[in-house]
Amino acid sequence: MSSICERFDTLGADGRPTRLGIMGGTFDPIHIGHLACAEQAREAFSLDAVIFIPAGNPVFKKDRAVTPAAHRLAMCQLAVASNPAFDVSAVEIERGGDTYTVDTLRQIRTHYPENVELYFITGADAVYHILTWHESAAIADLARLIAVTRPGYTLSEERRAFIADQGRFSIDYLEVTALAISSSDLRARVAQAKSIRYLTMQRVLDYIREQGLYIDSEGGAQ
Repeated sequence: MSSICERFDTLGADGRPTRLGIMGGTFDPIHIGHLACAEQAREAFSLDAVIFIPAGNPVFKKDRAVTPAAHRLAMCQLAVASNPAFDVSAVEIERGGDTYTVDTLRQIRTHYPENVELYFITGADAVYHILTWHESAAIADLARLIAVTRPGYTLSEERRAFIADQGRFSIDYLEVTALAISSSDLRARVAQAKSIRYLTMQRVLDYIREQGLYIDSEGGAQ
């Protein structure tokens, strides 16, 4: 059987009930908002581990340039290295082709025993559109969803009711500490020669600088 990740590949092998968080994204680059979200979800739902899965070829971003997967994977690995409850998986990158959440969840579900319960962590705004996702009904059968709210966005009770009425999704909502940070903002700051120190892990910042990522002709990572 193919590997999912290094730290938690045998999770659940002892047969005890186990909760595994899954956090997908482009992570271009990963930042402290991603990490804080995952940590608060881990604590709130007693998750035994959280795996970050950088998208290989995200369908919803075909209209824009995305940093090569090898760089995004490396940055994720550097970012989570100090947290023993976190790890990174390259399954979407290695699988190739278009990246769909349902395919990733199927692969993970096949890998782990049934005593491992899957929790897919995503933004509340994305959850509202989940019915339009590729094979959305299958996603409902594979994992519980943790919908996290972010600064400036709160999923209303009406929208929550609409999702509940339309499908069989098991969704938990979680308000996380407000961190108004986005990957696009970090890329723009680097291009403008502005500092991103304290907005991402120092190891990630060093990697961006060493690899010359996100730099235009006038800028640099600080």
